[in-house]
Amino acid sequence: MTQTMELEQAILAKNDTLANDLRERFARTGTLVFNALSSPGAGKTTLIEETLRRLTQRYQAAALVGDQATDNDAVRLARSGAPVKQITTGAECRLDADMISSALNDFPSEYLDLLAIENVGNLICPAEYDLGEDVRVVVFSVTEGEDKPLKYPLAFNTAHVAIISKIDLANATGFDRELARKNIETVHPGLRIIELSARTSEGIDHWIDLLEERITAKRKAADRGDQPNLDQT
Repeated sequence: MTQTMELEQAILAKNDTLANDLRERFARTGTLVFNALSSPGAGKTTLIEETLRRLTQRYQAAALVGDQATDNDAVRLARSGAPVKQITTGAECRLDADMISSALNDFPSEYLDLLAIENVGNLICPAEYDLGEDVRVVVFSVTEGEDKPLKYPLAFNTAHVAIISKIDLANATGFDRELARKNIETVHPGLRIIELSARTSEGIDHWIDLLEERITAKRKAADRGDQPNLDQT
C-alpha cells in the first residue's frame, strides 16, 4: 500500500511539473484554457460545441477531446468550424498534462485565444490531474440528481465553475435547484454556479460572458508579459 501511494505521488508530481510548463506556455501565448469535467451524458460535448460555435466568430478557438475510444465527440465538435484534435486514452480514465503537451505539438496554431479541453467522461480520475488550465468547469445535469456534488466532492472542490446543465428539463425531472446549489455550497463555498441549457440557449450567455471576460484579461496579461500564478489549481 505504501509503495502504491508513493508511486501515485510521483506520477502526480511529474504531472504538476508538466502542467506548470503548460501554464507558462498558455500565459505567453495569451491562450485561455478551460478543462471540462463531467459524467458521461451530462451534456459536456453539446456545451463545448455551442461554445465553440459562438466564439469562433470572434476568436481563434480550438479543442482537444479526450475519450477512451472512438472519435465521435471530436467529429461533433469539428462541426463548429474550430480545429479539433482527438486524444484517445485507451485504458486511461483521464487526460494528463503530458497528453495535452503532446497533442499540441503539431496543432495548427500556437496562438489561440481559447482552448477547450473535453476530459474523459467521469468525475473521479480527471479531478486529480492539473492540465495547466485557467478554468476548471464541472458539469452535471438535472437528470443526474442533486447529490452529485456530495458523491464526487473532489471534482467540485477543485473546480472554478459549476454548470448545472439541461436546465430546460428541471421541472420534468423534478430536479430541486435549491438543493443542488446547497450541495455545491457545502462542498465548495462560493463556487460560481451557472444554470443553462446548451440546446435551448437558456443561461448560455452567462457562460459565454464569463469566457469572454477571461479571454480579454488573459490577452492583456500576455501583452504586459505578466507571469502566471503557478499555485493555482
